Amino acid sequence: IMSGTGAQQRVFVVGVGMTKFERPHSRKWDYPDMAREAVQNALSDSGLPYEKVRAAVASYCYGEPTSGQRALYESGLTGIPVFNVNNNCSSGSTALMMAANLVRAGYECTIALGFEKMDSGLSQKYTDRAY
Repeated sequence: IMSGTGAQQRVFVVGVGMTKFERPHSRKWDYPDMAREAVQNALSDSGLPYEKVRAAVASYCYGEPTSGQRALYESGLTGIPVFNVNNNCSSGSTALMMAANLVRAGYECTIALGFEKMDSGLSQKYTDRAY
């Protein structure tokens, strides 16, 4: 996401990247692999190098508190602030909104990343319920 000019500052999505949706356990990879592929595709699509990205927002539901850092560091993005977002089904749109607001706050170029590695069946096994 990059900034524009004008009385009301507009921001623009200048590159998009994604991975192929895969069924659980159908491919041997982890979320950093997914992130690396999506980030490389987005940067390639935008024509921007890693060095232009000043901040990142990583969205996911099932992972450790710093999964965004791990995913982005393994993609080559280091030395920038990484904000982790967990907002259930709205995580991706929340990351995009936060990345846009970071641009409005003065970061020239940001990246929004969403990823999820889920298990088969229920995504979380509850042990405190009788059913």
